[in-house]
Amino acid sequence: MTPQAPLRMTTFGYMPDGEGWFVVSAREIRWREWGPLGVYCDFEGKRRFPQLGVNVSVLEPGQSLGRYHRENAQEGFLVLAGRCVLVVEDEERDLRAWDFFHSPPGTAHMIVGAGDGPSVVLAVGARGLSRKGLVYPVSKVAAKYGVSVAHETKKPRDAYSDLERPTRARYHEGWLPDAS
Repeated sequence: MTPQAPLRMTTFGYMPDGEGWFVVSAREIRWREWGPLGVYCDFEGKRRFPQLGVNVSVLEPGQSLGRYHRENAQEGFLVLAGRCVLVVEDEERDLRAWDFFHSPPGTAHMIVGAGDGPSVVLAVGARGLSRKGLVYPVSKVAAKYGVSVAHETKKPRDAYSDLERPTRARYHEGWLPDAS
């Protein structure tokens, strides 16, 4: 039987403190603020989940989930609220609430907040694979939205070298839509 993981209260909200299952509200867990990459929570403690990454991100118009990239793991994105622009394989697609984007391994992509207000995006990705397939390619379409690198790289630290590290934050009322 799998034990329940304890949740520990920190300055910025709860975090899991050990292995096992847990239940926590996104409004009560620790968040991170990352300037042009919006705010997000990943539901993780000091150790990352070994098999699955899960983030809820709140993006203002023009903020993105990251830099345009492709990797060797599949990912999925569900827009929960608001509007976004998906840049995928150098094409643009508009996304609205309840639109889902599946990104197979090797698909270049990025999501950018759009519209008149914030958007909320659930991102889920496989973990446990080597980073050998990670590439940040140059893209004119992604550059329109400020999410392309200037020079192709395989190193995240180079792709994000112009940004400060994200900072911990406590959830702010209004980031997530009201629960019905």
